[in-house]
Amino acid sequence: MKQKRFTYVIPIMIVVMAVALWMLNEEYSNIQLGIRLLISIGASLLSGVISYFLFPENEEKKSR
Repeated sequence: MKQKRFTYVIPIMIVVMAVALWMLNEEYSNIQLGIRLLISIGASLLSGVISYFLFPENEEKKSR
């Protein structure tokens, strides 16, 4: 059942990291690239943890 959760969590993490990098490159280009990468990785991990717990594990059992 946990495989179903990860089909949503991983794409969310990728999208958040891409958007965070894009936003940081546009608005805060004076910050070093390493720091921007750390910020976007942190945002990606945080969104992954949040989405892991927000998506229900057993959708079929709850709907019946």
